[in-house]
This record gives sequence, structure tokens and C-alpha cells, in this order.
Amino acid sequence: FGRATSTHAAVATSLVDAGGIDADAAAQAVVEGLLLARYRYGVLKKDAAMAPLERLALVTPAAKAERATTGARRGVVLARSASLARDLANTPPGHLTASRLAELAVTVGEASGLTVEVFDAADLRDMGCGGLLGVNAGSQEPPRLVKLSYRPKRARGHLAMVGKGVMYDSGGISLKPTDPMHAAMKMDMSGAAAVLSSMAALAGLGCRADVTGYLLCTDNMPSGSAMKLGDVLTVHGGTTVEVHNTDAEGRLLLADGLALAAEETPDAIVDIATLTGACLVALGPGVAGVLGNEQTWVEQVTAAATRTDEPVWQLPLEKRRYRKLLDSDIADVKNVGGPYGGAITAAVFLSEFVGDVPWAHLDIAGPMKVDTDEAWRSKGATGFGTRLLVDLAMSFTPPAATNGDGANRTST
Repeated sequence: FGRATSTHAAVATSLVDAGGIDADAAAQAVVEGLLLARYRYGVLKKDAAMAPLERLALVTPAAKAERATTGARRGVVLARSASLARDLANTPPGHLTASRLAELAVTVGEASGLTVEVFDAADLRDMGCGGLLGVNAGSQEPPRLVKLSYRPKRARGHLAMVGKGVMYDSGGISLKPTDPMHAAMKMDMSGAAAVLSSMAALAGLGCRADVTGYLLCTDNMPSGSAMKLGDVLTVHGGTTVEVHNTDAEGRLLLADGLALAAEETPDAIVDIATLTGACLVALGPGVAGVLGNEQTWVEQVTAAATRTDEPVWQLPLEKRRYRKLLDSDIADVKNVGGPYGGAITAAVFLSEFVGDVPWAHLDIAGPMKVDTDEAWRSKGATGFGTRLLVDLAMSFTPPAATNGDGANRTST
């Protein structure tokens, strides 16, 4: 419907009035789907691919008009947040550096009722964020850590979100092997884009949870100063990490972000990252992987994914079997665990930095982009995870405490 009307500036449709579908939900679905499907990244083109949508009329019985209006407004907010994430991920890497993203986060955050703090390289050294600094070592562009805080009155719980923001990932010294891989790596900051864009929607939707977001931003480049295989980094909190592959960089900066988030003892943490090609191989391009240390929390994430049509599939956090693959002879842990089970070993690595806080990890390497139009996903960056995170925050319930024997925990 959205693409079929793409040449029209004014569109009208009747809302479905059958099968018990609520006018609120129907209006949201129509508006959200229409705007998402019409999306195109066209800021660098002379001619727009689609006519700007100036007017959308939804026809519904008068008795349902108020609820339909509420749903339509919600659909606009959600579609705009996903479109912001798409814009950020589609932007060429020469146009969007870590420092530029931090500037945009300040502008977007302050306009959205968020408190925004930006930390530069000197701050990161003082904070002991050796993972982010290590990844940044080969770059001429300085790193940034952005902290976003949303604090409503009478909050019901505290949720932390951590997003991987690798603005361009060459692989570093472990250089990626093909041009198509390199061409897509401007999207390696899709996790950070999803966190920023989702948090920008919270005030407008009346979210009742405290939410703190962390954007870990840098590019990963080869140079004479780049981190090397065999280097040992000390991440926030003091854990030492031996680098066995510089293209396994996302987990290094996420270690800093997760450790910082856990220090504030939120009720739960979710991280989102284009982390492993292994997850793409395992689940294909349409489904994200989810792993975590608390099953009730993973189930909240999965439920939000189902409601937003941003599908996830749970993989096992097999620490008992796989943690030994990360053993290092000279450091506390190494950053890769061998050729097999890469999505799982990456998550096992991340679990080292969350302590006892309920945590879920979203590996969105597969659905970060599509090569052709598909349902509501337009060719290019999908903004995957943005609406999922909004739904998760809006419906957030602090995960139930375990009974002391790990009954709610996934495999350790």
C-alpha cells in the first residue's frame, strides 16, 4: 500500500472494521506501515524517489475516531524513530563520524526531553574505557561515548540500553576480505542508531520507565597506530582482554558500555549490535539472535520483537561449555573463541561484564539491511530494533528476582 501510493502526496484509506481489530491498533498499523514502506534515503540525490506525503486520511466510524487518532499519532512517532535510525545507518561514513553522531545525539536528545552527556577521548582514558579506545587507536577520527537519560516522574523500574556504534568497520589489521563487506560497514553503527532513535520517542509516547542509553562510537581502521593481534586492553572495571582478531571489535567497546551500565545497577540491560557474521549464517538475514542470562528478561525482549514484527530467535548462552574457549594465557579473557558458535561465544564474552544484572543481547547483523524492498522494510538500512526497543521500554517490567539457585537463569 505504501509503495503503491508512492507517487501521490495525498492518500486516503478505510480502516478495517472487522474481526475485533481495535481502531487504535488499526490506525497505528496503517500509519506505521505506510510511512516505513515509503521511506527512502534521498538526501544526496537531486531527484526524490517518492513524492513527499503531505496528507493521509483515515476513514473510520465517528465513534472510533478518537481511538483511531491516538493510534495514528503513535504510528507517526514510531515510524519517525525508525526512519531516523535508517537515516543514520544509511549515511555515508565520510558524512557521519563519531563526533558528528554525538552532536546529533545532543540535538535530537535535548529536543526529545533527554539529558545528554558526551565523553571524549580524554574522558574515556580517565574512565578506563580501554575497549573503545583500543578500537579507536587506528583512526584519525576521535571516539565518543554518549550517555542518554530519560527520567519520567514516578518511574516503574530502570532499563539500560547499550548500542554498538562502529561508524565504519574496515576490520582493522584483520582487514575484511571483500568490497561488498566494506560497502555495508557504514551500517555497523546500527545498534547505536537504534538506541538513540528509540529513546527519542519515549517522552512523546509517555514511557513510565527510567531509561539510560549508552552509545559507543568510533570507527575501526588499520594504520601504524592501530591495535594489533596480541595486544591486551584493559576495559572499564579492570578486566584485561587479549586481542586475537581486530575485526571482533564490537564486543570490545560493548564491554566498556555494559560495565558502565551495570555499575548503575539498573533492573535490566539490553545491548544491541551488528555483532557477528556467525549469527547471520545461523539465522539468515531476516531474524536477529537474542541471548541472555535471565530467561524472564529474554522473554520480555522476545515478546516486544513479536509485537513489532522485528523477529528474534533465542540462542543458548552456553557458558559452561563455551567459556573455556575464551581463556587467554596472558589476560583474563580473549576476544574470540575459535571458528565455531561465534554468535554464542561473542555473547558469552559480553556476559563477563554485566555482573548479576539481568541482561539480554540482540545480535542484529542479519536484519540490519535488506537488498530489495520487503514488506515494511525498504532497501538499505532497516532501522531494525528501534521499534522493538521502544516497545520494550513502554512495556518494561523489572525481571523477577531469582530464588537464589539460578532458577530463572539461562545456562551458565
